[in-house]
Amino acid sequence: MKAGSNSHVYQVAAGWAKWPDSVNVGYTHGIVTDSEDRVYVFHTGTPSIVVFTEQGEFIRAFGEQFEGGAHGFYFHQEHLYVTDTSRGLMVKLTLEGEELLTIGAPDRPDIYDAERKYVPTDVAVGPNGDIYVSDGYGRNWVHQFTSEGVYIRSWGGTGSEQGQFKCPHGISVNPRNQEPELYVADRGNSRIQVFTMDGEFKRQFDNDMDMPCSFYFFGDEMYFPDLHSRYTIFDKNDTLITHLGEDQNAYKQQGWPNLPKEYYRDDRFSSPHGVCVDSKGNVYAAEWISDGRVTKLERI
Repeated sequence: MKAGSNSHVYQVAAGWAKWPDSVNVGYTHGIVTDSEDRVYVFHTGTPSIVVFTEQGEFIRAFGEQFEGGAHGFYFHQEHLYVTDTSRGLMVKLTLEGEELLTIGAPDRPDIYDAERKYVPTDVAVGPNGDIYVSDGYGRNWVHQFTSEGVYIRSWGGTGSEQGQFKCPHGISVNPRNQEPELYVADRGNSRIQVFTMDGEFKRQFDNDMDMPCSFYFFGDEMYFPDLHSRYTIFDKNDTLITHLGEDQNAYKQQGWPNLPKEYYRDDRFSSPHGVCVDSKGNVYAAEWISDGRVTKLERI
């Protein structure tokens, strides 16, 4: 089976991930690759971080503390950065699972209190080491911290105006331009907003996307999951190259995203949530499904 079109065509590697019986698989939310093309999957079951070879062979699993809250997942300079929606935390880890830094809600009583919860959905790291956390399921803010976890600033708030958000679900650093930029997947507004690394609004766009979830930058290209049943690739000018595995009927089904198993097809996606690309240009897709779904697309 194949996916994609034109310059980007992929062979679907059905049944790629060989999950061990020791892992209780939950919603597969995040996925990243390291410098050796090992694949790390972040899911809400336990242990919550599972490592595979590029052939899908199981290597190890860790991260039991993230059960139920595993969500945002970011690889930066041989470290993992994760968000835990249940505990309201951002955690920096070694590739073996040692916790190096934990950041909770910023001290902002004007934004957060006992009723107004902080629920971080994603994390990114700037060139200088600053850490950016998006509060996508809480109060719709982006928060900036130093590499040591010291609070710097926040911006956002609920709305549809420039600089406001309705579920800033994903966040990442765009390295393709001379000056780095912060991309925010403003999922509830079905758009991407772009900011300076200090939080100043630069531009926004909403072409050829439907509820963008997160980002992965590979060369001059940007890959992102559209929650409404497809993966999307943009070029360096943020213009559509192709959609992958589009199924415009999936998200309209009763009970979505947890559909009957007979509905799913290897070359079609239902509820895309995470994506990454290895050094060979192969795409790994993680979907928001209760007992997990991970797909490898091998670049042809």
